[in-house]
Amino acid sequence: MNAAPASPTTAILVVDMQNDTVHADGAYASTGAAQNASAQGVVANVRTILDAARSGGIPIFQSRIVVYPQPGLGGSNAPIFRMLAPDTFRIGSWGADIVDEITPQGDEIVLDRTRMSVFNGTAIDSMLRNLGVTDLVVVGAWTNMAVEHTIRDAADYGYSVTVVSDATSSLSAEWQDAALSFALTNIATIADTATTVATLAGSVTAA
Repeated sequence: MNAAPASPTTAILVVDMQNDTVHADGAYASTGAAQNASAQGVVANVRTILDAARSGGIPIFQSRIVVYPQPGLGGSNAPIFRMLAPDTFRIGSWGADIVDEITPQGDEIVLDRTRMSVFNGTAIDSMLRNLGVTDLVVVGAWTNMAVEHTIRDAADYGYSVTVVSDATSSLSAEWQDAALSFALTNIATIADTATTVATLAGSVTAA
């Protein structure tokens, strides 16, 4: 896979790497989500990318989708929001927590939201611009849902986006393929973990 060279203005965005999305004991494990995440090696691959970013001083942002206990706050206008409520991703619960293997470190930012896209309901755009970021590397779950929504918005906001094929996962291999082989092909650069890590290392050297 080919990836555009990373720049010193690159940041990493981790989307919804939560227990309910990818853990074998998570709320959606029975849908195949955890099995697909395991087959992708998504937790280990995200950790590899975060390790590379931390070594190079590249900014890392994580975001979680959360459900508040008060009924109706998440909305019911679309099936996805009805799917999330009321007992999954409940704020303060284990299911809403980021998986242990990629727990944020130091001053890494965690942004909570109730919408699909990280750009809807958080301050990420202003934060990235304040840091001079122009290029995003996006990893996480689920590829055809929150990851895809976020990448589309990031492109519309003017960012150049790389989505990491084996550091993302969805409910099934079919959904993963639909997102990476069709939905995102004209919006983002698609690269695997090894290529992305090499590109990040090159950006740090160039800086």
